[in-house]
Amino acid sequence: MATEAEIPRIRHDENDEGFRPLARPGGSSALNFILLLAEKKKPILGFALAFAIAGGIVAFLLPVRYTATVVIIPPQQNNSLSSVFSSQMESLAPIAALAGGGLAMKNPNDMYVAMLKSNVVEDAIVRKFNLMQQYHRRYLSDARKSLERRTLLEGGLKDGMIHISFEDENPQRAAQIATAYVDQLRGLSQHLAISDASQRRQLFEQQLDQTKNDLTNAELAMEAAQKHTGLIQLDSQARALIETGAVLRAQISAKEVQIEGMRTYATGENAAVTQAEQELAGMRTQLAALGGSKGEGGDDMIVPKGQIPAAGLEYLRAMRDVRYYEAKFTIMARQLEIAKLDEARQGAMIQVVDPALEPDKRSSPHRTLIVLFAALAGIIAGILFVLFRAGFRRTNETAARRMKLARIDTGGAWTRPF
Repeated sequence: MATEAEIPRIRHDENDEGFRPLARPGGSSALNFILLLAEKKKPILGFALAFAIAGGIVAFLLPVRYTATVVIIPPQQNNSLSSVFSSQMESLAPIAALAGGGLAMKNPNDMYVAMLKSNVVEDAIVRKFNLMQQYHRRYLSDARKSLERRTLLEGGLKDGMIHISFEDENPQRAAQIATAYVDQLRGLSQHLAISDASQRRQLFEQQLDQTKNDLTNAELAMEAAQKHTGLIQLDSQARALIETGAVLRAQISAKEVQIEGMRTYATGENAAVTQAEQELAGMRTQLAALGGSKGEGGDDMIVPKGQIPAAGLEYLRAMRDVRYYEAKFTIMARQLEIAKLDEARQGAMIQVVDPALEPDKRSSPHRTLIVLFAALAGIIAGILFVLFRAGFRRTNETAARRMKLARIDTGGAWTRPF
């Protein structure tokens, strides 16, 4: 065992500079951490300064870029003209809602933003400004991706406008390319049916042309029936029945065209589509009540033979077809005019609110922020370095302490438990 004279020597060795503990006895971990950082603030600040200098060098080496922004208002969906003209069709009540029925449309700006991102628009800009050579790209697809990385398209904002921003090293080229996006969108929208009015106009134009041909054929067939039967006039009851059925069949045809147009914008679960389908079913029920039958062509309405002489049946059918196509032609012509006026009002007119001006101030790099973030990274790196160094030092001191105590224990001296 160690003598009393040896014990002070051992304790004195434990308090040597090499064994000075880093943590304060009895202190909390947070307090010890703060005291350690305060004691080692010089290396931490040295790391922060070194990182800040390196960040400043990088910030000044990065290429300077400028951002030009253009703000546009795309064509808006508007059904006001349809509502005005539909009021003039009250005599054809079931069809009056054809032009005025609104659809649950999604945000139209999303459609125009998608058009701006299309390959047609982007490839035209790449070729116009020779961006493959400018960006040192071998393939058109790679140049397109470089263009997309520099372009920001925002169309879902609350102001209802589309913001087109483009970033480039040359401020003049940045403004030119931002403006080129608007020009390309105008050109593309002129060749596409992008609104409900355009869709309706195309549908009614097709139906009107077909109805015109059918009406001509029906008139020729009626003329032939008149020559064959010698009849030129029917009684008032048969005429009223024919005209009522013809108008109702025309309304059914127009309603089918309406539903076809609505399905290009809405699903079958849309409330407007469901209502239109219910109206169509009601019209078909009325037609059946008048004596019509759903034949192969869907328009084989036959007036009961007891209401007219049997000799006039051929003439009746010919007259029925003429009245039907006349009513259908009138409805289609009116709806075509409504769609044209709506389209002219909506148009492909893209209004520029803020043109893309040549920027006079760089948008990147943000040198101050780069330096500040570099300094913050330096502080973090300095703290980690201090903690690592303190932990490494403490590990070495613990190992040295154990070796001393082991030597004392080997010589038979008193050892302090730990």
